[in-house]
Order: sequence, then structure tokens, then C-alpha cells
Amino acid sequence: MNPILAGFLFLFPLVMSVTWTVGGAARFLLSEVGKRAGRRPAAASLDIPVSLVIPCFNEARHLASTVGKALAINSRNFEVIAVDDGSTDDTARILADLAKSDPRLRVLSLGVNQGKAAALRAAARVAAHEILICIDGDAYIDADAPAWLAAALAKDSELGAVTGNPRIRNRGTLLGKIQVGEYSAMIGMIKRTQTLFDCLFTLSGVIAGFRKSAVVAVDYWGLDALTEDMDITWRLQRAGWRTTFEPRALVAILTPETLKGLWRQRLRWAMGGAQVMARNVETLWMPAPISLRFLMAEMLLSVAWSYLLVATTLYGLGALVVTLLSGDTGSLDWGLGSAGLVLAGCGITQMAVGVALDKRYDPEIGSIVAHLIWYPLVFWLLQTATTVVAYPMVAMRRRGLRATWVSPDRGRT
Repeated sequence: MNPILAGFLFLFPLVMSVTWTVGGAARFLLSEVGKRAGRRPAAASLDIPVSLVIPCFNEARHLASTVGKALAINSRNFEVIAVDDGSTDDTARILADLAKSDPRLRVLSLGVNQGKAAALRAAARVAAHEILICIDGDAYIDADAPAWLAAALAKDSELGAVTGNPRIRNRGTLLGKIQVGEYSAMIGMIKRTQTLFDCLFTLSGVIAGFRKSAVVAVDYWGLDALTEDMDITWRLQRAGWRTTFEPRALVAILTPETLKGLWRQRLRWAMGGAQVMARNVETLWMPAPISLRFLMAEMLLSVAWSYLLVATTLYGLGALVVTLLSGDTGSLDWGLGSAGLVLAGCGITQMAVGVALDKRYDPEIGSIVAHLIWYPLVFWLLQTATTVVAYPMVAMRRRGLRATWVSPDRGRT
């Protein structure tokens, strides 16, 4: 292989792993330990008015618990707005019954499925308060999470949004266990590092706090966005708003427990990333914050790395077949090589640091460490495969087509 390409295949994941590990640890030490990181939000933050928004589509199985958790938050001035986006199950009936028993719950109905972005838009337009806390229909929000998010927004007028810290609650399967590691060693570490530079690639759609005036200023969530959370993140940041990560704002979520469900979820994420890249690649040469340029450059390099890895793998398999057919098996090199060992070592180190940092928020995470060895095999390959598949799909997608959602494919805890 060309030495430049070989060097890129090795150095890109190495550099990024070291960056996430060092950056995540630095942010933890600067902001999440000592007096600056209390265990409970300040009493004053409980008085900040918030509108808690729950977009729903076929969420009957978990909705009563989700709304119950939302109504039990530690806040003295809040409302809950649940939006039924044309559900075909009992979601509408459940919401109607819940609204009768608690006046703090407001229910909106869109009649037909218009997409999560449309549901969020509808709620934002009628929300009584400036701070919007948005969660998914299966999310169990921690009682203190809204106060942490609201406090961050109230403290900094230039902050347009802040994302919380999802914790996986369905851990009965191997896929569930290793996704716990992913949220700690990858997602959590990346968000920590990015917030050192006052930006994020994406606000977590499952829990995020927004300044309503900022959302209105960028014309809300895009109706044709395949991943509305990525879309609104870039809209806000390109308009000059800062974003950040609040690890103390916890929410318990469900994740896919089958390979089919995981593939569907990650393909949608990859397609959303491709859409965001196409719409924002101009930040590389147009006036934009330097942090956004770094985010876009990293994304472009990641895509290039995925395609190059697939190409070299296919080439290597072809060469292997030719060699086996020729009978010259003595020339085969079955060794892992020093490059592979170095990358594996970096991955293990990143995983260990991520788990150590998140143990503060997830005390039980240590019990699944042994299962995390499967993380690179499952998710590195999955991310590469979905990236390679997603970009042609987005290129062929008709522009302006509204993004509607299908029934969630999650675990059953």
C-alpha cells in the first residue's frame, strides 16, 4: 500500500483517540471535580422557569413512566408539553388520561405523523418559558437534570443550548452492555473534549436544554433534517451561539438490543451526519468560528478513513484469494502487526479513562467492564459500514423531503 495512505489509516484513529482521551480527562479535571462541581444544583436554579418538551410517536409502552418522571422534577416553576405526532398506538389516549390528573401537563396533537422536528416546533411555539428542556418519549429524566441545564443557560447569555448525559438502562444483553461503554468512552469523552472549545458536533436529542429565543432566531429545527439534533446544533453554532455539555444532567434511556435495530439507528445517525456535512462543509472556507472548522475537518477525515479502510480491506481480501488459489501460502503474513497493537492499546486506554470518569455519574458501570472488550469489533466496524452506506443514500435523497419517524426500535426494559 502507498505509505501515505497506510500512514493515514494508522495515524488518524491514533491521533483522535489520544485527543479524546486527553481532552476528556482535562475537561473532567477542570469542571467536574472539586467545589465547581457540586452533587446537587443550587437552590436558586430550582426557581428558573422551564418548559419540558416530550415529542411522542408510538410511545405507549413507556409514556406513563416518562411523563411521571417529568412531572416529578425538582423545579418550582415548570410545565410539561407532550406532543403526539400522529401515533397509531395508545399514545394519544394515555396522554389524555395523564393530562386530566395533572394540570401541569399540556398535550398537543399533530393528527398525522409529521416528524420529530415538527413536534418540537409545535411545542416551542406554545411554550410559556424561555428555557426548553427536550427529552425523548422513552427517557426517564433525573429529577435534578432540568435545574442543571437551566442553570447553565441562565448563567451565560451567549449559550444557546446545553446537552445532558444519557445513561443506558437496558443492560441485560451484550449489545446493551457495550453501548454503556460507548456512551462513556466515546460519546462522553468526545463531548467533553469539544466543549473545551465551546462547541459540539451534536446536542443529544434524548436530552438537551435550549434558549427559546435562540431556537426561534435560527428558524427552529429543520423539517427535512434526518437527525434534528445534529441539524439544530449546527444552526445554532453557525449563528454565533455557543453550546456545551452538562454531565450532571442525567437521563436514563433505552437503546437497541438487536443487530438489526442497532444498524437502523446507526444508519440514520450516519445519514444525518452526511446531511449535516453537505449543508455545512462551506464552514471550511466561509467565515466561521475556528472550532466549527475543526469539527468539519475531523468529519471529512473520518469519512475518508472509512472509505479507505473498506477499499484496502477489499483489496487485501482479493489479494488473499489470489494467493490461496496460487498455492503460495508461505508468503502470507497473519500477524496483527505493531500498528494494530498500538491502536488496540489506545482504544483500551480510552475505554478505561472514560469508564473511570463516568463512574461518578454511573456507579454500576464497573460491573460491565469485562464486556467492553467487544466494543471495537462491534462499533468500529458498524460505524465504518454505516458511513460507507449512508453517503450515497443521502446523495440520492430528494431535497426538501420531510423527515418523519418510524416506530422506535429500542429495548424492552
